[in-house]
Amino acid sequence: MDVTVRRGNAVDAPSLARLRWRWRIEERNELGLDRDAFIEYFSGWVVDHLATHVPFVVEVDGRLAGMAFLAMTERVPSPGYMDRRTGDVQSVYVVPELRDRGVGAQLLAAVRQHARDRELTFVTVHSAPDAIRFYRRWGFDGSDRWLDWRPS
Repeated sequence: MDVTVRRGNAVDAPSLARLRWRWRIEERNELGLDRDAFIEYFSGWVVDHLATHVPFVVEVDGRLAGMAFLAMTERVPSPGYMDRRTGDVQSVYVVPELRDRGVGAQLLAAVRQHARDRELTFVTVHSAPDAIRFYRRWGFDGSDRWLDWRPS
């Protein structure tokens, strides 16, 4: 199995959209736009957000098999830490037929290396319950300091 992980780009946007569609509609039965409208919208979104949402793609034997995004943001500077960039891992997906074969691990390793290279202060992930063990193996852990609020 030949696995290649690389940073995605604008050319990958339609392929990323098709992966997202497969994941959310075909696997999870989510309702929404029709396929063509979604692919057009998502492709444009990827291109418009390349500076803040860095895509990563994994190809297995020359075929696109997964994706992940690293959303990066800057926090308010403090006197001791002027450059406070953080990241959030989003939309990690590997096609079902290649799960549990190390593909996701290689994908996440590339995302983590990019976060190190960019000297991010910390990186978060909001995980589905069935993926929590995967992220914990990679050093992600909970914190009493990380709280969320959801407007009603």
